Amino acid sequence: MGLRPEPDQLDALTDDQKMVVERLRAKFGDAVLESQSFRKELSIWVRKDALLDILRFAKDDPELLCEMLTDVTSVDYLQERGPDEPRFELLHNLYSLTFNRRILLKTPVRENETAPSAVSVWKSADYMEREVYDLMGLVFDGHPNLQRILTPDGWLGHPLRKDHPTRTDQFPNVEN
Repeated sequence: MGLRPEPDQLDALTDDQKMVVERLRAKFGDAVLESQSFRKELSIWVRKDALLDILRFAKDDPELLCEMLTDVTSVDYLQERGPDEPRFELLHNLYSLTFNRRILLKTPVRENETAPSAVSVWKSADYMEREVYDLMGLVFDGHPNLQRILTPDGWLGHPLRKDHPTRTDQFPNVEN
């Protein structure tokens, strides 16, 4: 799934990180695809169909209490992906004020697939998801107002995609 650190660069999961992964696996089973710790930051890959339930659980579970959604973003792995791997990775950066713990949930998303909106869990996801939609073209199911937020009206394409033109002579930047 895209670019990864070399195995010798990964950290062993701490006891706290193991507990987080075990709680998610106990509740969601094979929807938790894999986990790793890199530079002491926990990343957990989850299936898209379970993402919304996992986000709700991470927010409400008394052992996790991720009260804050600090960021929603995405990565385009156009050239770095393997055969039949999803092009995008949707990232939800969660933070627990109670436990001073950060969890990075990563969700593989194929081109032309939609992802569930986290607005029903955190209202702050509204503008973050609109930014991801505008710049990367990922569509969020159930978003209350999914429209462009940063690019001008009539902008063609999504400027952070790896296949978006970069030279002005290739640039169909606005509809006529």
